[in-house]
Amino acid sequence: MSAIRHALTTKREDDFAQWYQEVVSAADMAEESGVRGCMVIKPWGYGIWERMQRLLDARIKAAGVQNAYFPLFIPLGNFEREAAHVEGFAKEMAVVTHHRLIADGKGGLIPDPEAKLEEPLVVRPTSETIIGDAMSRWVQSWRDLPLLLNQWANVVRWEMRTRMFLRTSEFLWQEGHTAHENREDALKETMRALEMYRAFAEEDLSVPVIAGEKPENERFPGAVSTFSIEAMMQDGKALQAGTSHYLGTSFAEAASIRFQDREGGQQLAHTTSWGVSTRLIGAMIMTHGDDDGLRVPPALAPWQIVILPMLRDNDGDAALLDYCESLRGAIAAQQVFGEPIRVLLDSKPGKAAAKRWDWVRKGAPVIIEVGPRDMEAGKVSLLRRDQLWGSDGKPAFQGPSRDDTAQSIGAVLAEIQQVLFAQAAERRDANIVRGVSSFDELAAFFAEDKRYPGWVEVQWSRPTGAELDNVVERIKALKLTFRNVPLDAAPADGECLFTGAPAVERIYVARAY
Repeated sequence: MSAIRHALTTKREDDFAQWYQEVVSAADMAEESGVRGCMVIKPWGYGIWERMQRLLDARIKAAGVQNAYFPLFIPLGNFEREAAHVEGFAKEMAVVTHHRLIADGKGGLIPDPEAKLEEPLVVRPTSETIIGDAMSRWVQSWRDLPLLLNQWANVVRWEMRTRMFLRTSEFLWQEGHTAHENREDALKETMRALEMYRAFAEEDLSVPVIAGEKPENERFPGAVSTFSIEAMMQDGKALQAGTSHYLGTSFAEAASIRFQDREGGQQLAHTTSWGVSTRLIGAMIMTHGDDDGLRVPPALAPWQIVILPMLRDNDGDAALLDYCESLRGAIAAQQVFGEPIRVLLDSKPGKAAAKRWDWVRKGAPVIIEVGPRDMEAGKVSLLRRDQLWGSDGKPAFQGPSRDDTAQSIGAVLAEIQQVLFAQAAERRDANIVRGVSSFDELAAFFAEDKRYPGWVEVQWSRPTGAELDNVVERIKALKLTFRNVPLDAAPADGECLFTGAPAVERIYVARAY
């Protein structure tokens, strides 16, 4: 068997962090911008984000939520009204204090002392406070509720340690904000959004996730309850892929979101917020990527099929291009996932083999090469990105007829979507450990010589206050975090691993991004 020569220089098992950076670069996803913690998202990467936007936006609107847009700049006073909220974000806030620059007499620029703002403006880290102000004007009666809003926007959080897509100073996201008559309705919306995220991650991104409630120390600043979806990356670390928060009435009180209830009295609204971001692109890369680059689930791929004609710069090229264009049209007339198949005929100059590896690194789900012999035989050479290598160590090309390809390609794409999910789910489930019964055993598990140790599910008594602080410090010393309490976990049946008190639930412990 000949040795497989992978399309990347770094293997996952050798250096996962370096592999990730190489995939982002080799797949032409993004590049550094020159501003610390900020990135330029290139067309292939942004095309994937656009697909995520389109698919999730359809789910959001199907729930009756309307899109709106709110300002990037938020008065500092808005945050100061909600003490717990501002404390949680204070270290990450970027603040504007002046609105004009002047020459400093030395060839540079400085803020104009005469242009100092009366009140500093925070560059949006999240929008609860400014949307709360709008809600206080828009909500007057119970008849105005529920008020269901969403915005697609950018936010700025001045992160200390950054990595493209996973943690950047500026990132793109959607944030839902809703107001309700009572706790029951608000909690129902909180859980609806959580389930929407679970379905979106698993059905569209092919990323299996665990939906559950965050412990007290991991709640969104100012929230009553925070729920999340957690995904396991190929290095065994956890990634928080989305959150949904029940905010109670504290934000409504700070913003004065009051309404006349059905009996004529005045009540505070119960509010929620929920969001996902371009971090999901990082989740997709680290869940599905291999030693040849990215593997994009077909539902997200800007181009699901790429056709590469093997041009020879002779008179036969015109006929070959006609054959490929006919194939492109036949495929584009088919549907998958309820949409026309997205197919590109890449006829740019260059050798087909070189272009093939460019598309392999980008993760195009199916690559079809067509040469003169294929055309004469009425066939194509088809390569699935999820089945790249054959047992002989060579690319696993299939040779179906042109007509069969056009008719069956939708089923192939649907199968790839399922295969990627199944592979990730099997890997995750194989790397969740249960039965650890003591802190020493937990510490020993993560101290073992394991490059990718996975997650541990433990019994949990839900400690609070100083007792919780002590537990958190103990696991921080091991570089571990609490992820969430799974909604579908088995009932607790023993003692809490950390406190020795009777357990009330189970919680995941892991290293995390």
